[in-house]
Amino acid sequence: MKLPNFVKNDIWLEPFAPIINLRLQIALEAEQKVLRGKRLSEFAQGHEWYGLHRKDGAWVIRDWAPNATAIYLVGQFNDWQETREFALKSIGAGDWELELPADKMTHGDLFAFSVYWEGGQGKRIPAWTTRVVQDDQTKIFNAQVWAPDREYEWKNPMFQREKEAPLIYEAHIGMAGESERVHTYHEFRTDVLPRIRKAGYNTVQLMAIPEHPYYGSFGYHVSSFFAPSSRFGTPEELKQLLDEAHGMGISVIMDLVHSHAVKNEVEGLGKYDGTRYQFFHDGTKGEHPAWDSYCFNYGKPEVIHFLLSNIRYWLEEFKFDGFRFDGVTSMLYYDHGLGKAFTCYDDYFDGGLDQDAFSYFIMANRLIHEINPNALSVAEEMSGLPGLATPLYDGGLGFDYRMAMGVPDFWIKTIKEVADEHWDVGTIFHELTSKRLDEKVVSYAESHDQALVGDKTIIFRLIDKEMYFSMRKDQPNLTVDRGIALHKMIRLATLTSAGGAYLNFMGNEFGHPEWIDFPREGNGWSYAHARRLWSLVDNQELKYCWLSDFDRAMITLVRKEKLIEIPEVHWVYDHKENEVLAYSRGEYLFVFNFHPSQSFVDYGIPQEPSKYKIELNTDEERFGGQNRIDGQMTYYTIPSGGLTSQHYLRLYLPARTALVLKKQEVRKVR
Repeated sequence: MKLPNFVKNDIWLEPFAPIINLRLQIALEAEQKVLRGKRLSEFAQGHEWYGLHRKDGAWVIRDWAPNATAIYLVGQFNDWQETREFALKSIGAGDWELELPADKMTHGDLFAFSVYWEGGQGKRIPAWTTRVVQDDQTKIFNAQVWAPDREYEWKNPMFQREKEAPLIYEAHIGMAGESERVHTYHEFRTDVLPRIRKAGYNTVQLMAIPEHPYYGSFGYHVSSFFAPSSRFGTPEELKQLLDEAHGMGISVIMDLVHSHAVKNEVEGLGKYDGTRYQFFHDGTKGEHPAWDSYCFNYGKPEVIHFLLSNIRYWLEEFKFDGFRFDGVTSMLYYDHGLGKAFTCYDDYFDGGLDQDAFSYFIMANRLIHEINPNALSVAEEMSGLPGLATPLYDGGLGFDYRMAMGVPDFWIKTIKEVADEHWDVGTIFHELTSKRLDEKVVSYAESHDQALVGDKTIIFRLIDKEMYFSMRKDQPNLTVDRGIALHKMIRLATLTSAGGAYLNFMGNEFGHPEWIDFPREGNGWSYAHARRLWSLVDNQELKYCWLSDFDRAMITLVRKEKLIEIPEVHWVYDHKENEVLAYSRGEYLFVFNFHPSQSFVDYGIPQEPSKYKIELNTDEERFGGQNRIDGQMTYYTIPSGGLTSQHYLRLYLPARTALVLKKQEVRKVR
């Protein structure tokens, strides 16, 4: 039996090799059945046929609704009346079509379908529509004819993502500004993109781009999969945002929600043709028990066609540079991974995996890299399924990265449950570096999840109410000092030990003081906590700028030296009682003293004979530190006995500080 390469790399997987091979074989057969000799990129172009298009000076609209008995196009152009002239014709295989003269519809017209089925009828927004708008007064959603006279002209059409480690700035367009309202693509482009470039991040991850009826869903209850959310602006404004990001050398990836869909029937795909089983599983399998949403049937070729076409659409029409797939664990397991710890390999191979979803991911990742070999594919996955972020040619599912979801959980648990003087630095190193050797991960201290109401950001857990009273630079406060020191150390440790990529949610780099709470009935539909207060970090009299400046220095160093492209992170030393940790990566040595009160003079870190210079330290005055460390010195290792004995690098390690040292070239004496 031939073993996939990722199985060869892990002897504990060998007993499960027959199951792994069978899964891969079934996935290959499923792909061949769906494609019928086509390339994936040929197959995944449903958006070019379905939906509303201009054709030879006329209009044509098509849809797939196999259970429908009649479909009428209704809109402003016919006073929302069902007429024979606007009736779609059944053309077989569940497809419907209508051709109209060019003068029957104009750019900006609102429209919808009136769909009939045996025993019922309902208004539907076409599944393949590329523009959906909501009336400000009635709150009703409709599709909109979107055919501007001129197509957007790209200034950077040939942009390709640099093959460097992704340093990801996770962002949400609507809450990216300071006003208490929904912000726009235009404002993000002009106000936030320059901040991201200055901060040194090379990738932006945009949340909530596909249309979603409820703003407070954070974009995770998608209704129209091909329509960029109109609450943020026009499709052209989104294209301009990506274009300018590319001009800055910044890649843009999108949160892709193929894990489920909103239940809404008028705005979404719920009972689109009168049946739930058109797109989704029927019965309890088709309802997500935790998310109040519908689950796609990845075993239907038409659903695969819809979702793969969606991937190609965003890559080509808007030139996104890849995706962060949401809810991968939920898709992969029949029980959605709910309440399951995944503590041993048996948990991955006990029959609970959804083979259809497994096969879909292989097709999706193959398609992404067929269209754009440099594109990013990231899995939000918490079970740790072996092979998930392993290349397809090694027998994996083909994701480039998986989210290191255990890292923020570890930091939050440590801060909440363990007193500072008992932090176990050996455990810290293990948790930050624990991953499969053949998979890359996106490491992060916190994302949007930790910033939502019901949770707390790291800075809020460390400082709490003092955020509101003691953040002026002329206001000494020991709680704030502790919080700022640990905030820097936690982020430095997470980034410099990262397993291939790093992520930060917008504003967290400077310790944004407020949680995220979208407007809802429970808060009086307030936008007060669905925004980012950039004025705090811009105010040089406040301490937030210290955290921002440190984050920029940290990101700049890591990017310049390509530190997290170096795969090996080597443990050097840890001492549990002293709370001192040291590890190396390439020519760099990272030394942390997490002790809350104990500083150390001439602390010995075991090293080979060498010399070092400090490149960065958290105690610098410009970062809110006390400037206790001489950054100009050259530090030489000193033997403990004779010249051949163990050498030690003797360092001054103030409490709650971290040093980044670079090994210097030692000239050999001839």
